[in-house]
Amino acid sequence: MTRDLGKLWAERMTKAERDQTFPDSEPRDAATLMLIDRSGAKPKVLLGRRHASHKFMPGKFVFPGGRIEPLDAKMSAVSELHPDTETKLNARVVNPSSDFARALALTAVREMAEETGLLLGVKRDEPPATPGEIWAEFAKARVHPDLGNVHLIARAITPPRRPKRFDARFFTADASSIAHRIEGVVGPDSELVELIWVPIEEATHFDMPTITGVVLEELANRVAGGMGHDLPVPFYFMVDRQFFRELL
Repeated sequence: MTRDLGKLWAERMTKAERDQTFPDSEPRDAATLMLIDRSGAKPKVLLGRRHASHKFMPGKFVFPGGRIEPLDAKMSAVSELHPDTETKLNARVVNPSSDFARALALTAVREMAEETGLLLGVKRDEPPATPGEIWAEFAKARVHPDLGNVHLIARAITPPRRPKRFDARFFTADASSIAHRIEGVVGPDSELVELIWVPIEEATHFDMPTITGVVLEELANRVAGGMGHDLPVPFYFMVDRQFFRELL
């Protein structure tokens, strides 16, 4: 790695991101999915722009993601997580388990569907077994999540005393895993008002949260390194106002 990305996170943070005057709270488990298209000369990622009226990160470019839901762990899949990915997802957590690890990956897949209309996985003649209404679109489209093709890129915990805190896991999957598209999900009245495909090196110049830009560079390093599940996963966090980047 040519740059100290942990230091870069600290250097790039905006004044607003450094404001730690809010009541402290426990970070919530969350997952984000960076969809990547490597079919061309330059790998591209899918970015979504949030609605300007949102109180949280209005107008920012982000990757689809959100909080883990209880039913996510119960969703069926055509393949399970690579063992190395499961091990890294369970590292440095209070209650590690296979269900917890797969729930994080499934959260990322579900959030991608809800925010962009893109269902990732494998389409089959029979619908997947779904645990509840939040996964109903996968059953309708007969799309089975394919966790073996989901890669963990990074983990980052929002610094203490911020208005919203997440323990976020950043995943990636290839654009070839798009099995179905729901039209009309993205638009002027939606959570995401537009979607764009951007080369990774250009995406970091868009208006986005600092940690998102840093993780984009981690993604570029992962692509250059061959995208193996066994590659180390960086973990970003802050303790006593000091920034840390450790490898899982």
